[in-house]
Amino acid sequence: MRPVRPFRGGDRLSRPSFIRWLREIRLADVALVGGKTASLGELYGELGDAGVRVPDGFAITAAAYRAMLDGNGFRDRLAAILKGVTGEDVAAVATAGAELRALVESAPLPPGLEDEIVSAYRTLGYEYGADRPAVAVRSSATAEDLPQASFAGQHESFLGVQGEAALLTACRRCFASIFTDRAIVYRIQNGFDHLSVFLSIAVQKMVACDRGSSGVMFTLDPDSGFPDVVLVNAAFGLGEAVVQGQLDPDEFWIFKPTLRAGHQALLKRKIARKTWKLIMGAGGQPERAPVPAEAQRAASLSDGEALELGRFAIAIEAHYSCRARHAVPMDVEWAKDADDGRLYILQARPETVHRAERRALLEIFSLPPGEPRERLVSGAAIGQRIGVGPTRRLGDPRNLEAFKTGEVLVASMTDPDWEPIMKRAAAIVTDRGGRTCHAAIVSRELGVPCVVGTGNGSEVLGDGQMVTVSCAEGETGAVYRGALAFERRQVDLGALPKTTTKVMLNVGNPG
Repeated sequence: MRPVRPFRGGDRLSRPSFIRWLREIRLADVALVGGKTASLGELYGELGDAGVRVPDGFAITAAAYRAMLDGNGFRDRLAAILKGVTGEDVAAVATAGAELRALVESAPLPPGLEDEIVSAYRTLGYEYGADRPAVAVRSSATAEDLPQASFAGQHESFLGVQGEAALLTACRRCFASIFTDRAIVYRIQNGFDHLSVFLSIAVQKMVACDRGSSGVMFTLDPDSGFPDVVLVNAAFGLGEAVVQGQLDPDEFWIFKPTLRAGHQALLKRKIARKTWKLIMGAGGQPERAPVPAEAQRAASLSDGEALELGRFAIAIEAHYSCRARHAVPMDVEWAKDADDGRLYILQARPETVHRAERRALLEIFSLPPGEPRERLVSGAAIGQRIGVGPTRRLGDPRNLEAFKTGEVLVASMTDPDWEPIMKRAAAIVTDRGGRTCHAAIVSRELGVPCVVGTGNGSEVLGDGQMVTVSCAEGETGAVYRGALAFERRQVDLGALPKTTTKVMLNVGNPG
């Protein structure tokens, strides 16, 4: 039985609304709804004809956040708490962040906002035929998903939220998450004023991917910047496990020119063993669940589904590139709904490492050939740099104050809570994760060499062990014992002469 359509009139019409539906939102609305939601509205409204599916939903505008700050007289108080916080002192950031979040989360919401949120939630339930639809509640900052700074993962999102009271609680926690420790440090590092960045909230129909699959895709090779491929990473369950590098995902490589021509274009696939997945737990928090033994080696996507995602990726990249009038490679999150079997786009943002313009200087790192070296662990190389330093093995982001600048961070995996120290690392080594996980994305942004998916790096590498982390030897990165000498040189690409030599490729060994 479909729920009763909510009444949408009354005194609400006498004041400006804090709610906008995705169909009303476009990319130009970043100041109103933040980068993430502006992109969702653009996808929802402009790419439906190209077959790109986006779950419907609504935004609580940044005007609501500003009204909350102003109505409670918070601006001076927030500025006083943040005064003198530089981002280098992890403990000081944590103290300020906790005080700021508590202040915002407990603050009264602007008059009428709760009623508007509940009314929109009921309308969304009517659309999908559910009294208490499960929704994803995602933060969306006005300085987010920009070409020069992604803010990816800096603010909180809540999945599988059901019921009006739970939704209001999640919205309060989203507003407060503008002052997570990682967001404070990220704004400092990227030169954003804390009180000039505002927060909007996107509320969308939840895709039942905990019983399906999900992941991330890039519209280029995220390491080399080669533009003619789509890399799809996939795993069973919620995509957080892929994004944070908690497990090694399946990989599908798709050749864009051939796919555009209407042909099957799957270059290669790599199917990982998946012993567990993330599902929605009884308390509304993601939790691990075992994958049955017979499914652990199974692909989390069919070839046809991977190609459909490739077509989505091409359409999204073409649309954003057309708007920007130059090539805009994209970083896209997707999910497969177990209820209807369809693929949905959950997020799309410009990729922030490779620029459309060509770099003037190229840095080349190399180890001297022929010299003996002892490899301790290996994994996927992220970037093409080399880093040297003593190891610091950390198992919990609550222990970040133990990390010293110039050390090699060794962890099972990283998430946005680790970012305050990642910029200060000589290199990063993780046990789990693929080329699109958090550690990989952030290390590319920062220019820090990173080896992900070593399997046992945190077991083999002890604290204080001097190592050399090399990502300059191809797709496989290595951690070597000791501080090895290496060469670093710069090549001025603009000064290179044009050659008349015809470049050819021997395809006897396609690999």
